[in-house]
Amino acid sequence: MAARRGTLLGLVLLGLLIGAGGKALWVWLDRPIERVSIRGELHYAGADYLKAQLAPLIRGRTWLSVDLGELRERALAVGWLEEVRLRREWPNALTFELTEQVPVARWNDGQLLNGEGEPFDFAPVSPPGDLPDLAGPSGSSEEVLDYYAELSGRFEKMGLELRQLRLEARGAWRFQLDDGVWVMLGRSDREARLGRLEAAWQRELGEVASHIRYIDLRYPNGVSVAWHGETEPVEEGAEQQG
Repeated sequence: MAARRGTLLGLVLLGLLIGAGGKALWVWLDRPIERVSIRGELHYAGADYLKAQLAPLIRGRTWLSVDLGELRERALAVGWLEEVRLRREWPNALTFELTEQVPVARWNDGQLLNGEGEPFDFAPVSPPGDLPDLAGPSGSSEEVLDYYAELSGRFEKMGLELRQLRLEARGAWRFQLDDGVWVMLGRSDREARLGRLEAAWQRELGEVASHIRYIDLRYPNGVSVAWHGETEPVEEGAEQQG
């Protein structure tokens, strides 16, 4: 019985020693993060900008105690980041593997859209200057981007480029072509209206595009053309619709 009691006491003491040693090892390993590495193909925001945005997130954190999942979620709040992966590197460093957002359009003047139609903030980084300008109500960015892609393909066949596309709050569409002409498309009968625009453009309007201020397609059988220097548009159709 005495021998068994001595063995049990020895095991308890050994466990305490191991626990104390483990705690000391943790304290030794859990030192402040001193180095941050950024990896990934970066074409827009740049490593210096992103490092400046990420550095405050690890300020005061320690190597073992930092929650990588929580840190990843905070890093994703940086506008230009689509994906973030994190890993620890011995002895006191973190590595951020970054996937950058790829902008395909401007959105409502203050944001950009990625290829999935998701808005993201871009300031203070300057976006590419050749992006189309899209706008619409909150939550409509995917719809507007999809329709932009559809219209772009259509006008490309006519040798035209779509510069701007707007979806108004009440559902009406308008767009601007690369020659500066605005087109009021409206809400309904869009396919028929675009067909009339194509026919009128190929017949006569394309040759005088530089003189056109805007084209109104919201007519059942024709179009209305406003010319530069004229106060009233020339109507070629019946009563205007929405």
